[in-house]
Amino acid sequence: MAKKKGVTERVLHDPIADRLTPTHPLDLSKARTVDSLVRAMGRTAFTGRQVGDAADVLEAMARDKDCFVVLTLSGALTVAKMGLVFCDLIDSGIVKAVVSTGALMAHGLVEAAGKSHFRYDPKMGDKELFFAGYNRVHDSLEPEVNLDYIEEIVETLFEKWDPNEIVSSWKLNRRIGEYLIEHAEGRGILKSAAEHNVPVFIPAFTDSEIGIDFALHQRQRRKEGRPELRFDSFTDFERFAETMLATKRMGIFTVGGGVPRNWSQQFGVYAELLARRGYEEMPLKRYNYGLRICPEPVHWGGLSGSTYTEAVSWGKFVPADEGGKFAEVFEDATVALPLIVGAVLERIGYFEHLDERKAEKQPAPNHHHRSVVQSSH
Repeated sequence: MAKKKGVTERVLHDPIADRLTPTHPLDLSKARTVDSLVRAMGRTAFTGRQVGDAADVLEAMARDKDCFVVLTLSGALTVAKMGLVFCDLIDSGIVKAVVSTGALMAHGLVEAAGKSHFRYDPKMGDKELFFAGYNRVHDSLEPEVNLDYIEEIVETLFEKWDPNEIVSSWKLNRRIGEYLIEHAEGRGILKSAAEHNVPVFIPAFTDSEIGIDFALHQRQRRKEGRPELRFDSFTDFERFAETMLATKRMGIFTVGGGVPRNWSQQFGVYAELLARRGYEEMPLKRYNYGLRICPEPVHWGGLSGSTYTEAVSWGKFVPADEGGKFAEVFEDATVALPLIVGAVLERIGYFEHLDERKAEKQPAPNHHHRSVVQSSH
């Protein structure tokens, strides 16, 4: 019960009676798994609470069988070795489509093809790095020989491409994934995407290593008098729109900002215009869920200049009072992403199923042959 007003006119409420949610100290002795740690962080404050709330939103998306989840990616996250986290999101069935920068997919292809990235040694200056063929990405290095190697892969695919078939990023990414299934032993984003029929779109395709490789291939075709390949980015747009129009509910998981995020979100605007301008008779198509990880405040532009609440005014998201569920984490993705995704994968039992599948693939022990490990006695 609230206390009576005094001379200051304040009415002191009882937080329990007001049903406020209490916070709790983080007890690491009880946080023995990623999920238990993230749940405990969600009961604290500041960025820790954001991480906990984000895991709850991602879990809601994962458990909503009618929700089609789009993962949007920007930044150097594959150079930063987050690639297998994205593979898990695809392999678990949470993510149904990916929209990414081209650079991120190119560096991910390096990793999937069996090549490595390396720690940057500050003893080497950037001028020295250039002449040595080491491309610096903040604190890591992408050797130029890696990019030459993936050029050989995509060149093989370009050579086999029928000049009568239009090239688009999702088609090319699918064929790269199929190539990896056949030729690469390790895991990779495009490989997982091809295995699970998940389309991968690159809206700014020319802004990438693979885009440069395509331009060079075109130049060689012209030089040899061969028919050029035709790239049409609207084929991507139409494929994405067609896919999203067929959904019941939509969710978006954004890491970073930029073109991938805005390109994916503007589908809501496109759908509204289809109806309002008389092209189609259809209800509003807006994202029901939204989760974003990005360390920048909105006025720096890293969030594409739009919070989720602002995007509601554009018809991109279902308002919270109509059931929309959103979470925003202002943190480096290399810190927040593994925590959030790891917690949710634990909750839905992904790792247990993964262990079961690995056990099924293990060959039965052969007791008729001696072990290759010999005793020293």
